Amino acid sequence: MTSLETAKLAYKALDSKKALNIKIIKIKDISSLSDYFVIATGTSSTHVKSLADEVEEKLDEAGISVTHIEGYRSNSWILLDYVDVVVHVFSDEARAYYDLERLWQDGEEVIIE
Repeated sequence: MTSLETAKLAYKALDSKKALNIKIIKIKDISSLSDYFVIATGTSSTHVKSLADEVEEKLDEAGISVTHIEGYRSNSWILLDYVDVVVHVFSDEARAYYDLERLWQDGEEVIIE
């Protein structure tokens, strides 16, 4: 599976659990960190955790294992690192505070239809 396909699968998992404002940003041309960031917002700390769980479950079913999870005990930002794809699930307040879209504005947003 390509990194874009992985990002799209994460997008679909987030969408299935009603994540808000889901974006895929292609950063591979501007950074060596990863190929794509997937960014989404949950409506509560419980929702943020359930979104992260859903991404991990769906990607695991596809044979893609998470290499690192950060922030699971926090109430505001969970990061799932799949090496070529990094999934960020935020509370609304944390997303506004960290503003990854602004930091990575040179990246190309991928439109999912």
